[in-house]
Amino acid sequence: MRVVFKKSYDPDIDLHEHGWSRAKIAVLAGIMIILPFLVGNYYLAEAANTLIWALAGMGLMIAVGHTGQVSLGHAAFLAIGAYTDAALMNAGLPFLLAFPAAGLVAGLFGAVIAIPAVRMSGIYLAIATLAVFVIVEELVILLEPITGGVGGIMAPSITFFGISFDRYGALQNFYWLVLGVVALVTWGYANLMRSPTGRSFLAVRDSEVSARALGINVTKTKALAFGLSSGVTGLAGALMGHYIGFFNYELFSIFISINLLLVVTIGGLGFIQGAFLGAILITGMPQLIAILRDNLNATTGIDLGSVPGLDTMLFSVILILFIIFEPTGLYGRWLKIRTWFEIFPLARRDMFRRQKSYLKTERMK
Repeated sequence: MRVVFKKSYDPDIDLHEHGWSRAKIAVLAGIMIILPFLVGNYYLAEAANTLIWALAGMGLMIAVGHTGQVSLGHAAFLAIGAYTDAALMNAGLPFLLAFPAAGLVAGLFGAVIAIPAVRMSGIYLAIATLAVFVIVEELVILLEPITGGVGGIMAPSITFFGISFDRYGALQNFYWLVLGVVALVTWGYANLMRSPTGRSFLAVRDSEVSARALGINVTKTKALAFGLSSGVTGLAGALMGHYIGFFNYELFSIFISINLLLVVTIGGLGFIQGAFLGAILITGMPQLIAILRDNLNATTGIDLGSVPGLDTMLFSVILILFIIFEPTGLYGRWLKIRTWFEIFPLARRDMFRRQKSYLKTERMK
């Protein structure tokens, strides 16, 4: 059991609980920085893809995990970010201006559509965001001079200060660029959740009636959260466009939105770390399935390559198992294991059992 002796109030407002937590983050950051020197290009590209998915997962986590707004259309904001960034760079704008502009455009679009949409909740909000996805998909086709329409658009190579960050020509630099963006967004996200704005997000998620009683403008808070969520997702979309290189509207399908929901649900709703764990699972599971499939074919002669939808079926089974047995996701399970070891032998069997109790004010819904 760890005992933290506090001499002032500074540790209470510190981002890290203690020095060991700060040291773990430093070690992890050091490993991620030197990763290009430890692995080949294939695994480095997969690591960059995982970081992009983690960034998109953090975007959706703001809306779903920390504000309680279910969204089935976040692939639309990935598309807005990717097309905006590519179109601005094709028009001559440098990446250092086009990239934040892509996040800003996606965030403003999300905030505008959130003003009427956030007055809904549950399945109605999910259907509304799905409708937004359909609208954006049609807009991509209609704005052919800018987006390339059905044919698609090429994401220009990233170059600034005379250094190339091209996905295929300078993979190491591109990986470091993605890592820097993800680290900066993670730092900002973690500090946001410690601010009054972040606490209002949590209050709205836990009880809208109680949040109103505390003087929180629920509609404004939801719209702000949805706008921030859309902006971060737009940044991920811009990086995803550069990672793919050439893309059209079919890349940002409804299945991308579903996979994003899997990232935050399986990783751990309400935890920033859950976005990273979910992204590792989403990007690593297809590779693991391919390896196991090849080994099974080589050892037993059973070929599962012809089985349609095997990856989707396994993801569905994993999601169902997590919903039934571990609703808090991978990070929630890790917290339970860590707590069990920290308080051993005082840990009790039922100390993590969920209580089915609600506020009386919530029963009116």
